[in-house]
Amino acid sequence: MAIEKFGTAHWSGDLQSGKGQVSTESGVLKGTPYGFNQRFEGAAGSNPEELVGAAHASCYAMALSMILGQHDAKADDIDARATVTLDKDGEGFSVTRVHLDVTAKVPGLSEEKFLEAANAAKEGCPISKLYQGGTAEITMTAKLA
Repeated sequence: MAIEKFGTAHWSGDLQSGKGQVSTESGVLKGTPYGFNQRFEGAAGSNPEELVGAAHASCYAMALSMILGQHDAKADDIDARATVTLDKDGEGFSVTRVHLDVTAKVPGLSEEKFLEAANAAKEGCPISKLYQGGTAEITMTAKLA
């Protein structure tokens, strides 16, 4: 069973003064501005790295929930944050690192079993798999609340 979802982007102008809008199929993002200023100078709006980070954090949390369920455990809460690092790479840029910060409240689960599940989710999450074989290292800090 293949699932297809889409996002769209529109761009006008050159790199530094141009402007773009990003939208998602669901409409959660609709015409959200992005551009050089948002990406490199902290201006209001979005940028590709924060969108990838949100995708990775949400995918990871779902994967961890699934793996916990396979071990008859259920999380009351899972909070995940994916920090995406964009670095200069020769004449261009590359995503070189993604760091996951995860905190979960899982009644009755030992720290050891939680860390096993957390690492399995880090390796098995579909968005994590996008980085495998690429230039980005995925690191993680995981703790039970």
